Amino acid sequence: MKSKTVYIDCSELMLAALARVKPDYADHVHVNIGDPSGDEVVAIAQNAEVIWNGHTTIDAALLARLPALRRIIFLGSGAASYIDLDTAAARGISVETISGYGDRAVAEHAAALMLSAARQVGRMERDLRRGHWEPLEGMELGGKTLGLIGIGGIGRTFADIGKAFGMEVVVWNRSSLTDDWTAHQRSLDEVLAQADVISLHLALTPETRGFFGTEQFAGMKAGALFINTARAGLVDTAAMIDALQSGRLGHAALDVFDMEPLPKDDPLLALANATLTAHAGFKTREATERLAAKAMALSLMPFRSDVVTGFE
Repeated sequence: MKSKTVYIDCSELMLAALARVKPDYADHVHVNIGDPSGDEVVAIAQNAEVIWNGHTTIDAALLARLPALRRIIFLGSGAASYIDLDTAAARGISVETISGYGDRAVAEHAAALMLSAARQVGRMERDLRRGHWEPLEGMELGGKTLGLIGIGGIGRTFADIGKAFGMEVVVWNRSSLTDDWTAHQRSLDEVLAQADVISLHLALTPETRGFFGTEQFAGMKAGALFINTARAGLVDTAAMIDALQSGRLGHAALDVFDMEPLPKDDPLLALANATLTAHAGFKTREATERLAAKAMALSLMPFRSDVVTGFE
């Protein structure tokens, strides 16, 4: 492959978005459609100086097989979940991320999960398809408390949606807040104890991996709803399942999982009080077009080996 820039795992949705926002994209980046194996990555990108990566695992062994590589543009903010960052740094490869493009899409998906959990929409839909008619009791959201763990772009957008439903919003953030959100800031224990709905919006880092476990589920209000559209690694899944099975946790609505695709025998699939979606929170035409535009703009920026960038 002669192209110096290769998009290794483009989807049909992203290809269409690229064509809309940059009709001459093929002059700048070679696009591979589909999910390549490690050998296929080497075949299509062995001479590439820049790789666009949407969701492909790039470990130390694969990095060693890409000697020309200087930059990885990760199409999202969670590069650590897919790329061996330490090895990349040791090899002088910059890993650059893109954030902000999906704030609205993911926040709206979190709201959809909240509504489905509150009114047991998913469970009734499944029951009806099996021929079972049972109107299930739900929970009104107006006047309830929405607790946000992390208050970045997605969390702030979701907070505005919660306020529109008439919810009280309380937040816990790893760092201090210096703007209007300070009035909503609480300790983690206070957020857990007060909220009828808890939603995670943290980045996955070594410090936050397994952040939400047995102690945190025990500290939640009995029967509360739990939403995760961030990263599965933030949560001790076994502790969450125990809380769901015991009834301590009323409902979990999840878009991210320890293993994706979700295995057919995963215990979450057997739980009536779990609503599950296929890691689709970011997947809207609008968000994909924003991502395509930002990726192209970042790719066309002059490369500086002494700077590791992000792109808002």
